[in-house]
Amino acid sequence: MRILLSLCLVVFFFSGVSATPTTIIIRAKAKDAKFIGSSVGGAYVIVSNQMTGEMLTQGKTTGSTGNTGLIMKEARERYTSLADENTSQFTAVIDIDEPTLLHISVTAPVNQRQAAIEATTEVWAIPGKDILGDGIVLEIPGFIIDVLAPRTHQFISTDDLEDGLLPIEANVVMMCGCTISDGGLWDANKMEIKAIVKRDGELVGEVPLQIDSPNLFKGAVEAEEGGLYEIIVYAYDKATGNTGVDKVNVVVN
Repeated sequence: MRILLSLCLVVFFFSGVSATPTTIIIRAKAKDAKFIGSSVGGAYVIVSNQMTGEMLTQGKTTGSTGNTGLIMKEARERYTSLADENTSQFTAVIDIDEPTLLHISVTAPVNQRQAAIEATTEVWAIPGKDILGDGIVLEIPGFIIDVLAPRTHQFISTDDLEDGLLPIEANVVMMCGCTISDGGLWDANKMEIKAIVKRDGELVGEVPLQIDSPNLFKGAVEAEEGGLYEIIVYAYDKATGNTGVDKVNVVVN
């Protein structure tokens, strides 16, 4: 009877120690802009045990970029949520039996690898104590830039260049995909968009790119001499510190 009682006590003790599902909402938000959602592929989230390195869950944020007026225009009091029910998020559900320090890594935007930025943070998770509402919000600085012209490794004859000018075109948007336009909420006139041009490794110069239509910036550089050209397009917003870069290489002969 004593042995049986001891076994029962052991079973009771261990059955009382069980992992508790704990929910944490994780979001990525573009600096000076909106949340990073499905429209740009979302943000990739990895949640790990900070002590052991064990990955506990992973996945992508999905949903909308959020309410523009609420995020960008309205004054907010303490505890006012920035997100609504449709705003992009990743819901992490982890099973823990004691307070656990989590390492959270977010890489965004997923579908724009040339522009993707990683942000990390750490937070204590307490069993059964969910972190909901806006949840854990990681800020992603920068711009998404795609050089549209010239194309990567394009061969261009100097005979085909009008007035010896090589056209440069770039698409520039906020990290959430939000539109940059002439006089808009994200005002192109307050940003510096330029192309740094090199020929055979030597600096040719910097070319300002002007807004042509929403998100589209254009300019041109003299390319009467043949060679291997590297074109580095950058965006810079002095007010926020946002920056972004994309590069292409072309052959002019």
